[in-house]
Amino acid sequence: MDFSFTEKEEAFRTELRTWLENNLPDGWLEGNRELPEELNEYSIFLRNWQRKLYEGGWAAIAWPEKYGGRDATLIEEIIYQQEMVRLKAPPLVNYVGIHMVAPTLMQIGTEDQKEAYIQKILTGEEVWCQGYSEPNAGSDLTAIQTAAVKDGDKWIINGQKVWTSFGHLADRCFLLARTSRGEKKHKGITVFLLDMKQPGVETRPIIQMDGKHDFNEVYLTDAVAYDSDIVGELDEGWRVMIALLMHERTGIGAQVFTLEQQFQDLAAMAKELHEDGSPLIKNPFVRKTMVDLYTKSKGSLLNYYRNLTKTLKSGQPGAEGSMDKLMVSELTQELFSQSVSIQGHQGMLWKEDAVAGKSYWQENYLYSFGMTIGGGTSEVQRNTIAERILGLPKDIGR
Repeated sequence: MDFSFTEKEEAFRTELRTWLENNLPDGWLEGNRELPEELNEYSIFLRNWQRKLYEGGWAAIAWPEKYGGRDATLIEEIIYQQEMVRLKAPPLVNYVGIHMVAPTLMQIGTEDQKEAYIQKILTGEEVWCQGYSEPNAGSDLTAIQTAAVKDGDKWIINGQKVWTSFGHLADRCFLLARTSRGEKKHKGITVFLLDMKQPGVETRPIIQMDGKHDFNEVYLTDAVAYDSDIVGELDEGWRVMIALLMHERTGIGAQVFTLEQQFQDLAAMAKELHEDGSPLIKNPFVRKTMVDLYTKSKGSLLNYYRNLTKTLKSGQPGAEGSMDKLMVSELTQELFSQSVSIQGHQGMLWKEDAVAGKSYWQENYLYSFGMTIGGGTSEVQRNTIAERILGLPKDIGR
């Protein structure tokens, strides 16, 4: 691939950079990037930011124009990611909707579903979550127990979901439920577009070890859906589920740009902190660590470019997204582990006692363990790579 930028592409970068500098929240460019801690204020802040991105035409540039995107080229998508990371723009409140649900609906949904949901996803009017994992069905989703039973013109849904990201903010859920039982466990599963604001849907928080709240348990007691809420065919939700997972893993892989910025931040921290009167960056162990992380992050970036090229040419993400997801999540965990380690005994300090970044490094180290689990564990990704990319046989016992 040729990643040199043409005049047209540099003009695109300038247009985006100018828009961001004129529209980021007050104080953001000056370094005031604290998000509201109170839940309602946090939700309003991020919904307003997504609405502003939509109005500026920057909410989902890779989407087709007819759905509100820009039909962005590969290079434009890369420039977009680089600029958003460079200015550390606020996150998307509707990450699941933008990167997972909407692309799947464009691929498989009915025209009525596309008309009803896609624009609301883009504007942030409706925030989505994903109802896949259950207490005994995480990596093996064929074991889900949540059941949908037909009752007249309704589907009555009962069960429990867990590790539901953004469930406490979500208006709707892309939900897996068992609708029949056959000889093969992956048969008889159906995907529903569930209203999260109805009676019978209870969301309980899971507080993470970094003290934050992104995950939830969701209890379903006689929740209701209709035939028009089914994505794809009844009992054939496995194919729909795989399609969404491919989009999810490609989206996680795009965090390779964030990883690049985090490496630069780590280098800056190693220059700022001192040990025995000398900057940490001059410590031979720290220098070796930085070289190792730099090499791996560049390798991840080039691998992402290769997979993104294939995705854009084919129009749909493939199993290669598992490679990106595996590399980015494990390398992120390694980077933050090393960031705490090179601080020595001070790496244990927290919040106002932390010697760098108000415990930014410690919090992200704790959070990084979730990255190697969410969206499919590292073990699941390795199985996918082995079987669907390398063509190896299934492992023993499967």
